[in-house]
Amino acid sequence: MKKGAVSLLVLLFAILVGLFAGYGWWKGNVASVSDDETSAYFVVPKGASAMQIGNKLHDQGLVKSTLAYKLYVQFFGKAKKINAGEFKLAKNMSVSEIVEALQGGPLELWVTIPEGLRKEEMTDIFIESLQMNPETASTFESEFLSISKGKEGYLFPDTYLFPPDAAASVIVGRLEIVFDTRIGEFEEGIKDSAYSLNEIITMASILERETVTDEERSIVAGILWKRLETDGWLLQADATVQYAIANANCELRITNCEWWPILTKANLEIDSAYNSYKYKPLPPTPIANPGTASIKAAIYPESSSYWFYIHDVDGAIHYAETIQQHNANVRKYLGK
Repeated sequence: MKKGAVSLLVLLFAILVGLFAGYGWWKGNVASVSDDETSAYFVVPKGASAMQIGNKLHDQGLVKSTLAYKLYVQFFGKAKKINAGEFKLAKNMSVSEIVEALQGGPLELWVTIPEGLRKEEMTDIFIESLQMNPETASTFESEFLSISKGKEGYLFPDTYLFPPDAAASVIVGRLEIVFDTRIGEFEEGIKDSAYSLNEIITMASILERETVTDEERSIVAGILWKRLETDGWLLQADATVQYAIANANCELRITNCEWWPILTKANLEIDSAYNSYKYKPLPPTPIANPGTASIKAAIYPESSSYWFYIHDVDGAIHYAETIQQHNANVRKYLGK
């Protein structure tokens, strides 16, 4: 036999050995970890990659190999079909069974509530995130708004896991518990403050709507507290008027209702306790549900020589010490 033919046979043999070895590795690593049928709760984070999910499955002892899991979901085109949420798995499940379970309906779903939303906006997010049908959504909305009445500002915005059939009372209770936990971090600051908890949360809710970055919140808090404490000054925060206008226009939950409308000069004349262009005190209640950064800024405002601020079309803030400087900023950055 010629030398070249021998080399070819050796190469083919090596390939076959490699294929058999690879198949053996693959078969062994996509099989179940053990015969243990004990249920284990597994959470898929929102936006997690196939590798991240595989790592987590491996760390919890649910798969033998992160690589085998990734290769499986990539080869069969299932990587983007994994749902986020909480699932019930077991160590006696193979990789294919685990993937099938992760593509099904989770026991709990992720719900992300951004800072600065009204309770009505929160309701819409829960309805969408928990995938409620129209009949369930209508009942949930009514119950949520009824149970949360008078609790604006005290429903903490965060990312939560809830079962799809979670009752409105359970959800509102959870938001309140998280608020109590987070506000507890500022117990000493609140105690030392000249303001009540409701005043602090009301200011924090205004800051959440009036500011863009964490860096500017404490400065704007200083400006707004200073206005309230100075004779002859009104708070004049647009967000409070937006809240008042929405209360008047959206009471009946009009389709596509605008909860934070662009204001006109006529809007500034609305007769409402929430109109900080007409009435001196803080609004009677918070206008939205603030996050930790705004609460902290309301408790620990930064003193400055500024009395005015505006945001330009790109969201950058510009401060002013006098009305003349402020008007110049308005003309320069807003073209008014």
